[in-house]
Amino acid sequence: MSTFKRLKDKEKSAARVIVSVLRRGFQATVHGLAGLVKLGRQKLTIMLVPHSEKRILNIQISIFGLAGIFIVLIGATVFLSWSALNYSSVAAKLAGKTSNLQETRDDLDLTRDHVNRLINAARQFQASLDSTFNNLGLSSSSPQADSGSGDLAGFFELDQSGAGNLRELSELDRVTAWLEQSVRPLAELETILSSQGDILTEIPNIWPIRAGLGHITMYYGQNENPIFGSWYMHKGIDISTFRSGDPIVTTADGKVVDVAYDNGLGNHVIVEHKYGFITRYAHMSAFNVQKGDIVRQGQVIGFIGNTGLSTGAHLHYEVHLGTATIDPLRFINSRPNQTAGLNN
Repeated sequence: MSTFKRLKDKEKSAARVIVSVLRRGFQATVHGLAGLVKLGRQKLTIMLVPHSEKRILNIQISIFGLAGIFIVLIGATVFLSWSALNYSSVAAKLAGKTSNLQETRDDLDLTRDHVNRLINAARQFQASLDSTFNNLGLSSSSPQADSGSGDLAGFFELDQSGAGNLRELSELDRVTAWLEQSVRPLAELETILSSQGDILTEIPNIWPIRAGLGHITMYYGQNENPIFGSWYMHKGIDISTFRSGDPIVTTADGKVVDVAYDNGLGNHVIVEHKYGFITRYAHMSAFNVQKGDIVRQGQVIGFIGNTGLSTGAHLHYEVHLGTATIDPLRFINSRPNQTAGLNN
């Protein structure tokens, strides 16, 4: 029991000590706060003395008020400093945005110039294409506007009430739509030109000497025979290059039906073409084809010579349609400048 009693006494003694310390600490805190409040309530007098006879201005303020003013001033200084830094950052960003905006405007102006050039080129192309279509009897590729105007100039009429840059975008859309609508007529034109190209290669219509060499020394029709001196019907044209050996080409696609020598025509080649055409090449020095060969327009079939009844190296060229002879110049699309010379 004595031990238990001693423990109880120690507990009571410790509790009294703790309570006493807490009480003294609380009292000290209360006294400190009271002293601080008392100090803060003390008045300070600020005297403003003018350099004239005006009355002196006395301003009384407590320490708490003065501390509050300092806190407000410090807060205002910090806020203004932060605002200034933030403004500098925003100003730098705005300057960058302004530079980017100017570059964008320059790019937009350049794009407008390209769009206008594209529109003008499209108008010129449309006019040329429509003329070609009209000549070929095809329908125009120009879209029909609501106003009833069918040409591209009306189709590309600028909408002055449009919203700025959207007008250029609208014009690009219209150019794209017009080009898409031009695909079908262009395909028809390609078909026509392809078929006409085949026809052109099947009709004797090119100069019969490679590279356009030579000049005509005797034309088709009534001429004086250079050997006998009598008038006769010259059934072709004579072409001279003033030398032997220049390549002779077939003037259309066809089949070689004769490669032979004749006392009058000398070495000659006859080519049969479509649509009843036949061409004859005479006075050759040598052949470059055989009977039965399939030849293409422009293919070398022989070389200029002076064989047969001839007064000099030249090519005698004839075009037949059925059983009749035709002036070859009616079919030749291009030939060198012709100068009549001595008849061969």
